[in-house]
Amino acid sequence: MLLHERLKDWRVILGSGSPRRQDLLKGLDIPFTIEYNPHVKEQINPTLPPQAVPEALARQKSHAFLRPLASDELLITADTLVYCRGQILGKPHSREEAMQMLQCLSGQTHTVWTGVFLRTDRSSHSFTAATEVAFALLSEKEIAYYVDRYKPYDKAGAYGAQDWIGYIGIERIQGSYFNVMGLPVHLLYTHLEDFLKEYRKKC
Repeated sequence: MLLHERLKDWRVILGSGSPRRQDLLKGLDIPFTIEYNPHVKEQINPTLPPQAVPEALARQKSHAFLRPLASDELLITADTLVYCRGQILGKPHSREEAMQMLQCLSGQTHTVWTGVFLRTDRSSHSFTAATEVAFALLSEKEIAYYVDRYKPYDKAGAYGAQDWIGYIGIERIQGSYFNVMGLPVHLLYTHLEDFLKEYRKKC
């Protein structure tokens, strides 16, 4: 039985306003609705190792959901961060910050982590995916053009792999390309299957 058939008795909710995550989840042929709290204040625990931060933020988003989950609902939340030169790069808040982030990534290999949190009214499960991305050297003009034209203020690390900057700047990727876009759908598919199996055992 395929995953979308196993989920026929569930109402899957994507707790994200990201168009990229929405498109990626659609690609799994899983029916879902979109519902999320747009006012979540993301708080990074400074004692956590960097690779644990996205999963912790995904958990925060899940527990900040605006209402209790019904018994047949399954909520998916996620958070993506870029790690470069010992720095965690989230979403830039200004043109200057976006420029600085891209200057940091220029000519470097960085890591993209996405943490995913699955939750029902009775149980939860989380995981993290990592992808290594190597960037070419970017000129100041290229960085400024991208920031001014594409305004990447909703993207971790101030870039989208599927945008112009990804076309000219990404030299190689080790790991999932879709993880860089914001949702590691290959792992999500597997973890959803395992999550449903464990849920049935508990019930």
